[in-house]
Amino acid sequence: MRNASIASSASPSSPRRRRLWRRVVLLVFLAVWGGTAYWHTHKPLLEGMHVESPWQAVPTEDITFIADITTADAYGRPILSQAIFDEVLRIVRSARQVLVLDYFLFNAHRGIGADGAPTRPLSRELRDAVLERLQAQPQMRVLFITDPVNEVYGGEPSADLALLRASGVQVVVTNLDRLRDSNFLYSSLWRLGVGWWSRDGRGEGWLANPLNAGGDPITLRAWARLANFKANHRKVIVGDDGSGALVGLVTSANPHDASSAHSNVAVKLSGPALAPLFASEVSLARSMGWKGEITLPTPAGSTPDAANAELAPVSDATAHVRILTEGGIRTALIERIQGAVNGEFIDVAMFYISDREIVEALLAASRRGVAVRLILDPNKDAFGREKSGIPNRPVASELVAASDGAVRVRWYRTHGEQFHTKLIMVYGRDRLWLTLGSANFTRRNLADYNLEANVALDVTRGSALALQVMEYFETLWENRAPLGIEYTADFGVYADPAQTQYWLYRIMESTGLSTF
Repeated sequence: MRNASIASSASPSSPRRRRLWRRVVLLVFLAVWGGTAYWHTHKPLLEGMHVESPWQAVPTEDITFIADITTADAYGRPILSQAIFDEVLRIVRSARQVLVLDYFLFNAHRGIGADGAPTRPLSRELRDAVLERLQAQPQMRVLFITDPVNEVYGGEPSADLALLRASGVQVVVTNLDRLRDSNFLYSSLWRLGVGWWSRDGRGEGWLANPLNAGGDPITLRAWARLANFKANHRKVIVGDDGSGALVGLVTSANPHDASSAHSNVAVKLSGPALAPLFASEVSLARSMGWKGEITLPTPAGSTPDAANAELAPVSDATAHVRILTEGGIRTALIERIQGAVNGEFIDVAMFYISDREIVEALLAASRRGVAVRLILDPNKDAFGREKSGIPNRPVASELVAASDGAVRVRWYRTHGEQFHTKLIMVYGRDRLWLTLGSANFTRRNLADYNLEANVALDVTRGSALALQVMEYFETLWENRAPLGIEYTADFGVYADPAQTQYWLYRIMESTGLSTF
């Protein structure tokens, strides 16, 4: 009997043995999950990412600041003043040798407009301009890089991209799997469980299309890829100007019909200062498996190092310019904000702000006597759907409360569209530094997860360029507009000090379980 009892207790089916095996399996799973999450949040960056180019001297006459502004009159009727994509189309139509475009959103999905605000067919206009130019200059090389969101992650192939490919444009759809994972809790499980299966989202769909209300249903595989919340978020064009020199535009605006009424900003510039951006785009395309050939236009001017070795001082006629991408944007931002001293100014116009380093740096600057002002989107409009106000409303409430009101906030009055601008200025009595481009001030945009591209400028405060950018901000802040038009609203209109919203934003920001 005793031997039988011992045998029974040692049996593989005993409760103790089963509990032990369950614990071992659970620990192994957690170790694999944790290891996968760690690797894909820390793996080496792709060639072409995290660019911090040397400063280069550029004549201020070769730099143009452009702002798209949408507002409404006292009756709610939309008023649009937009020019960014007019400049993009001019660059396309002047190129003779080479053209590189990289845009996050490139599709005709219209969504719901801004209370009837007219949407512009930007994707068709850009597509047709590229095709017409390629027909006129058949020897020209065109590289078009974009995000798989435009094909709903394989669930809805893009007719526009197919037409570009058929006409000789070298189209590269970004392989987001190569990027680091910002949504590490989900993405690590996705890679372990269904990543191999959802590699191609094509097929007979049966789930609602999340990006196009009138679109065809999409597959579960496409939905599974979407939930990784990652993107090639860049918005740039670089080409030759028809005479062999580089010309380009860095912006916060997308050639996306439903986004065409958004407020945005851009910088157009010429010369070799654009060479690092061109090189970054080509390197990224190669990292995605592209094997084509494309080179700088000839003559392309001096190399970045040579230009930097003879850097002319900043003056009213000369600006310093550099290209920043991904985490390089955050590095430059923190350095400039931390370098601001008593009596200087920081002005921010931003679609999303949530990055903790930026928030804390702005508060610290305010405590040093720096005047900090922010114009923020209230995060209430998203292509006809209402948003929760996260992250801007809890972040703004924190900034105002933690600074005892020293940090000042106003809200852009949106009417269905978005205040999609991404701009910061840091300036004192003599100099003004600014950066603008695709990057929101969020962890996903600034911590080497999404692909982002900005341009930074250092100019004298008395230069025409500095005065133009400062006037743009003051016009919105002070509501310098005809009677009945208000660009911005007081902080109290959308302030949200609720702790539930604040901690929800903090959790979403730190884990990547967010779309901002």
